[in-house]
Amino acid sequence: MPDAQTTLADFKASLLDGSGKELSDYAGQVVLVVNTASKCGFTPQYKGLQELYDEFRDRGFVVLGFPCDQFAHQEPGTDEEIGAFCERNFGVEFPLFSKIEVNGSGAHPLYDWLKSEKSGVLGGRIKWNFTKFLVGRDGHVIERFGPNRKPEDLREAIEAALRG
Repeated sequence: MPDAQTTLADFKASLLDGSGKELSDYAGQVVLVVNTASKCGFTPQYKGLQELYDEFRDRGFVVLGFPCDQFAHQEPGTDEEIGAFCERNFGVEFPLFSKIEVNGSGAHPLYDWLKSEKSGVLGGRIKWNFTKFLVGRDGHVIERFGPNRKPEDLREAIEAALRG
């Protein structure tokens, strides 16, 4: 179980191509972790997430997308299909990971930690696709944003995190 010393760097996940990725590779960066889906009303947020990544990546910012099929079966595709869809429709270049669960007994340990750091409207549960967690350079969660918060509305919070 995560404790107060746990940070983003303590986790690992699989990228869409199946290779393992240590999240410690993002240590010292400001990170926006987002559970995504390709067939959701919020799917157009991919465009805004890519714009944030383009705007701030040279300053030490990265978006990490975690596809999830737990909400109304809105991410039915394979990892390969998800990657092709995101690249083709939204020009996504930020890292996308293998499909995971974010709630319940099968939830990825990263999401158990994120939810314990910042609970939301439904307590510790993720409400829907495109819930966003802003993680500071120190690897600790700064803020949680619900699916209705558009990526472009996060600029101020990202700027503040980048300034430290």
